[in-house]
Amino acid sequence: MNPIAQLYREIDESGLWERSVVLRRGEFLKESGTTDTHVYYVESGSLRVFVQQDDVEYTIRFGYAGNLFVAMDSFITGKPSELSIQAIRKSELRIISGKAFRNFIHASHERVILWNGILEQLVLQQLERETDLLVDSPAERYRRVLSRSPRLFQEIPGRYIASYLRMTPETFSRLKKS
Repeated sequence: MNPIAQLYREIDESGLWERSVVLRRGEFLKESGTTDTHVYYVESGSLRVFVQQDDVEYTIRFGYAGNLFVAMDSFITGKPSELSIQAIRKSELRIISGKAFRNFIHASHERVILWNGILEQLVLQQLERETDLLVDSPAERYRRVLSRSPRLFQEIPGRYIASYLRMTPETFSRLKKS
């Protein structure tokens, strides 16, 4: 079983989801400069994590149905984050507080192992992302992400993928056609 699906099921069976929220397209789950230590499970829809520098938004991560989602820096430190999280499409999320989540994880050795496995996968994904950013060729960045995450290209509009790949929407469109 997928580790995230397993963790979701265990939280669900324990009745620990505190609430659900529905975000309309464009609505923010978290804005830059705020603290958010909640853990979210994406039931439906899609979201993006981005930072803004000057007038440019840099998309750094996506989430869609079946993903756990957190503002990781704020979740770990309990401090405000520069990250913004915005719904790309109407999205339904289940929510558990960071404290309740940590208590749940640490109540069982098996859950700690499960959570560590999820975090290890996240670290590997982040390393792949960092490598993507070092690749000079837009075409190669496109190919790397497409081969690793084909679902991304089905779930996320091109303009956000272009931002994620550090290219203009026009370059992305040209690569997609070729």
